[in-house]
Amino acid sequence: MLAQSYPWIKALHIFCVMGWMAGIFYLPRIYVHHSEALAAGQDVVRIGIMETKLLKFMTVLAVPALATGLFLWLGIGFEGSWLNIKLFFVAALLGYHYTCFHFYRDFRRGKIRSGVFYRFFNESILLIFTPIVILAVVKPVWF
Repeated sequence: MLAQSYPWIKALHIFCVMGWMAGIFYLPRIYVHHSEALAAGQDVVRIGIMETKLLKFMTVLAVPALATGLFLWLGIGFEGSWLNIKLFFVAALLGYHYTCFHFYRDFRRGKIRSGVFYRFFNESILLIFTPIVILAVVKPVWF
């Protein structure tokens, strides 16, 4: 009976990861706009509200994404070192998420970096996310 629920749990996992990644990809882009708007002397109240809501949204979705992933890992079990490597990148993704939160706090404290810095930060997520997708889909045996 429990084995029949795995496809549903996997679907829920994918939906939650998609929402989490939407936030992970977009929040640093908002930081770019926030930084550049401040440098231009523009009002950033609305941008701050967007940051707050998106950070909450992506954090709320990260929890069930991680929980369902853990459930699938422990329930189905996977063999091969590809999973260990994927878990390393998932840990890096959690670190990236925490860094987004750290930058959020920095903005509230008035510690702001340049728009270029946040652009690089925004693009760096691909170095984490790409291997996760490849490892999850391809499950290379050469690892």
